[in-house]
Amino acid sequence: MYSNKFSRLMLGLYSRKAAAVCGAAGRSTFSWATVCKQRTLWLQKSACLEPRRTSTRSASQTTLDPDEVKKFQSLASKWWDEQGEFGALHAMNDLRVPFIRDNLLNVHRARHPGKPLAGLRILDVGCGGGLLTEPLGRLGADVLGIDPVENSIGTAQLHASYDPDLHERVCYQVCTLEELSAEEEGGEEEEKGAGQFDAVVASEVVEHLADLETFAFCCSHVLKPGGSLFITTINKTNLSYALGIVVAEQLLRIVPSGTHDWEKFISPVELERLLESNGFSVQSVQGMLYNPLSGAWSWTNSTAINYALHAVKLTDNTQPNPHTAESGEHV
Repeated sequence: MYSNKFSRLMLGLYSRKAAAVCGAAGRSTFSWATVCKQRTLWLQKSACLEPRRTSTRSASQTTLDPDEVKKFQSLASKWWDEQGEFGALHAMNDLRVPFIRDNLLNVHRARHPGKPLAGLRILDVGCGGGLLTEPLGRLGADVLGIDPVENSIGTAQLHASYDPDLHERVCYQVCTLEELSAEEEGGEEEEKGAGQFDAVVASEVVEHLADLETFAFCCSHVLKPGGSLFITTINKTNLSYALGIVVAEQLLRIVPSGTHDWEKFISPVELERLLESNGFSVQSVQGMLYNPLSGAWSWTNSTAINYALHAVKLTDNTQPNPHTAESGEHV
């Protein structure tokens, strides 16, 4: 692809600004190593000044992070502003919708012209305002979008109400994944409970969760055997910190400052290990690249920043896939 050209362009465009952010006043050159070094020093200083905290990956038995809820509560009315804070997510649909559709069609043949996903039930975890929920519904799937932010669900419901084609296919619920997973055990609405979905989608979600073990377990619980799990997220690398936080949040303001916490990013290798320990076989991992100049996403061989993953819930007689996300460990 054009990742090398884009990287050189980014370095040329933002070297002066980035140097200023990293405290290199009076210098005209900049390297990503400077960003990472400054960040390392800051983390070391913080570790000395603050009490030791538990890992963000600790088993809290809930995926809900109250701080993340507060962030998205303040943005709940802006989901459908394509020029606003969620513009990059709107653009990501050009990649993630075909990624989900094509992988599902490899398993489920299209039976309805124009509605290739008809007859499939999909759960959209952390759906926000329904940016991904709606296009999946338009492809014919019955989609349930869930999100713990009530105002975001309100925005999603209002927007979907303007499209009659979605009335019978898309619905929303204010809840967490673990709450939905527990509904079957509590005797509530069996059609929403365990083993009822053909696919679970968690796009740009896992980097905001408090407990990924609970997330993986609950995804397996609500999926049918052989069901698909689709995840898009951010790798935990120096480059993802430099571009995903310093450039995207602090320099270009593509997303609001403080949207992401680098400590909660996860590499493809670590994510694959987590999923396989919860009964999944990872089928594919593909890198994604965002160009802030064009506002478009493209596929790339590198998973150093963003990536998409497709996994399948194993049946009792299915052996794990020996696939390894070789491209997942970047610095």
